[in-house]
Amino acid sequence: MSPRPHSLQRRLSLWLAAQTLFGLSVICLAIYLVTAWNFGQKQDEVLAQKAALVRHLLQEAEKGGDLVFLRHKLDDFFSMQDDVSLRISHAGRELFRSTPASSGRWLHRDLEVPWTQGGAVTPLSVELGMNVTQEARLLQRLAWTLLGAVVLGTALVSLTGMWLVRRGLRPLKALAERTAAMAPDRANQPIDAMAFAEELRPWITQFNALLLRVQRAYVQLESFNADVAHELRTPLANLIGATELALTRPRSNEELQGVLASNLEEVGRLSGIVTDMLFLSQAERGVPMRTRAATSLAVQAGDVIDFYDAMLEEAGLRAEVTGDATADVDAALVRRALFNLLGNAVRFAAPASVIRIEIGRDPQADDAFAVTVANRGEPIDPAALPRLFERFYRAAQARDGSTRHHGLGLSIVEAIARMHGGRVFASSEDGETRIGFTVQRGG
Repeated sequence: MSPRPHSLQRRLSLWLAAQTLFGLSVICLAIYLVTAWNFGQKQDEVLAQKAALVRHLLQEAEKGGDLVFLRHKLDDFFSMQDDVSLRISHAGRELFRSTPASSGRWLHRDLEVPWTQGGAVTPLSVELGMNVTQEARLLQRLAWTLLGAVVLGTALVSLTGMWLVRRGLRPLKALAERTAAMAPDRANQPIDAMAFAEELRPWITQFNALLLRVQRAYVQLESFNADVAHELRTPLANLIGATELALTRPRSNEELQGVLASNLEEVGRLSGIVTDMLFLSQAERGVPMRTRAATSLAVQAGDVIDFYDAMLEEAGLRAEVTGDATADVDAALVRRALFNLLGNAVRFAAPASVIRIEIGRDPQADDAFAVTVANRGEPIDPAALPRLFERFYRAAQARDGSTRHHGLGLSIVEAIARMHGGRVFASSEDGETRIGFTVQRGG
């Protein structure tokens, strides 16, 4: 069962309603408690006044020692006080009790007053009461009023809050409609961030940047598809043409062997393209290096030169290594990058020149090493330098021999450099072309 989708509008509305309910409840509860406390203070003050009056009357009666006089005084006073009651007892014997006509809720206070009779001091137990029915009713009415205020206030704020939240989220809806109309091939029409609220502008800016990257990937994908189709079309056409030609009439074994050899060469080219594309695809997906070990870059460069020894001698060239560095790298990948760079240099180096493989610190990063392959020869067009590492791209001078080289060598170098946390670079000036890559010290 899929989880219920969250609604930002519903969640904000519920939180606003809950906050309103809590806030109003706290305020109304505080009002009720303060009012009840004030009533209690007032009742205590009234009882204190009545208690003081009773003490005064008892003191006067004590001087005369006449309890009958005391009863008359108390009857005269409390006969007019329907909201106050008094009971006086001595040694368990009731001496006086007022009988107020009103009934309801009463608040009682007990106190003891010393009484001197016959030279002996004995306490009188005094129970003083006060009718608080009216205050209780007022508090009850206040409680219902405050409860109604909480309910109605919460309902009102919730309804208006829902409307305000819905209105406040309109820019998000407009933004969603605007983004829904976008497409990778129309990323040159970004969303105007200034037309939206300030809080949405960073998101819109990030979305525009993402859409621009998508457009670049979309264009690159279209170009890549076209390049792949172009690169595969030629060997496939050669295979089909040679095979159809061989089938037009009976052929001798020697002729068939020639056709098969030609077809094998084309199949090998197809296999090379597929293998290189598979490697680039894995590199794009972030496939990690198979092995990593501290490796001498100069030793790897020397092994590559030994492999190209016959080709260098045939071309009348010489290769040398200058500098060295030890880095935590995948030696097989580093050699593959050097194979591609040295093979490229051999193809375009001037006759009888020296190809140098220079190894040293990366001038742009203290924690990286740079491996550069430099050769003398025809310079590369400056406009072509930024595109050298694109897939299937060939500079104008590289078109010769394109049937044997499909334009993925430098792309592979760039992928290998990226897998080692490095970068690629290229320059061509003063008759010298320098192409290379960097690797991190620790891989």
